[in-house]
Amino acid sequence: MGTVHGTELRVLREDEWDRWYDTLYRGFGAGPAPAEERELARAVTEFDRSLAVWDGAALVGTAGAFSFRMTVPGGAAVRAAGVTMVSVAATHRRRGVLTSMMRRQLDDVRALGEPVAVLTASEPAIYGRFGYGAATFRLSAEIDTNRVTLALPAGTEEVRLRYVAPADVLDACEAVYAALVPRRPGMLARQPHWERDALVDPESERDGASPLQCVVAERDGEITGYVRFRTKGQWSPSGADGTVQVKDMAGLDPVTEAALWRFLFGIDLMTTVSVGSRPVDDAWRHLVSDTRRCRPRLRDDAYVRLVDVGAALSARTYQAPVDVVFEVEDDFCPWNSGRWRLTGDPKGASCERTTDAADLALSVRELGSAYLGGMTLLSLASAGRVRELRPGALTEASVAFGSPVAPWLPHGF
Repeated sequence: MGTVHGTELRVLREDEWDRWYDTLYRGFGAGPAPAEERELARAVTEFDRSLAVWDGAALVGTAGAFSFRMTVPGGAAVRAAGVTMVSVAATHRRRGVLTSMMRRQLDDVRALGEPVAVLTASEPAIYGRFGYGAATFRLSAEIDTNRVTLALPAGTEEVRLRYVAPADVLDACEAVYAALVPRRPGMLARQPHWERDALVDPESERDGASPLQCVVAERDGEITGYVRFRTKGQWSPSGADGTVQVKDMAGLDPVTEAALWRFLFGIDLMTTVSVGSRPVDDAWRHLVSDTRRCRPRLRDDAYVRLVDVGAALSARTYQAPVDVVFEVEDDFCPWNSGRWRLTGDPKGASCERTTDAADLALSVRELGSAYLGGMTLLSLASAGRVRELRPGALTEASVAFGSPVAPWLPHGF
């Protein structure tokens, strides 16, 4: 429990959830949540990690966290707090409500022994001051399938595709997702109830598109991939002009993924394939004949915050040997401030306090950006956000922090 400017911050009680969720929705400028979305939100809420700020009888602030495990470079999984459901009533802006919730939340995350926190930001400018750095990006595209063709790898024609009801193959699709989680930094292992998120399909959010559809790919009798999508039929004076709206897609191998893309390109009466969140190194970029007519767009996605610098940097591996001392600045979580020696290679790492001279100076925000290997320390240094104190240390550390595949966060929360 805590107070700030006459308000009271405390853990949410179960009988307060409906009001808390309505307050959250109002904060995001939305109307009542669809029933199936609301039901899932309550099922996944961790009440002991959900915070409410009260001003007398008025609920004026919300924040929550989920207990996840996130893949880091090297394939290991680190415990991570998924920060979510953050809102402040418009009547209580600039009164310290958000800062009080972030303070309490990060203290709790540290007490739980989670070295990392992660969030997706509706307003990115907000979270930098709390030590979160942009760590993953997502690629979206509007692909003109009338003018763009695919160059497919051998074996694609042998993949069997079939329509199925999304709920009927949920377990098989989840098994595909689970197999992919260790392969890419930033991916989150599913927790109980989260598998239902794939099936949430309220009519109010379709904007005239079809109900959710699913096609699975099979090789040797096993499901090796799937795509969930909607179709929105439209007509122009020249004929059919519909759009395939891809919700999510996964394949265990290049041939399966190519077969799914071929299917999406070939749906009758559709002239555009719209994809909203794919990794920046996604395979389709190398299958298409004309990238420009795919209208690719890049956007920030996951923001990472190192809550325990030593534990977080020790939890991942490094693609080249590294021995570097960081001078870390962390005003919001001062237990991280000071010098840390990181030694590591592709087999493992350790990061401990040291009194040795620093090689690089940076804030915890930059460490969060570089943590998953998608943002280089060299690029951050070019903006003046990392200072090299020992010649050669910057290149050494930047190469070591890299990842052979781009980090990506396909799991919404």
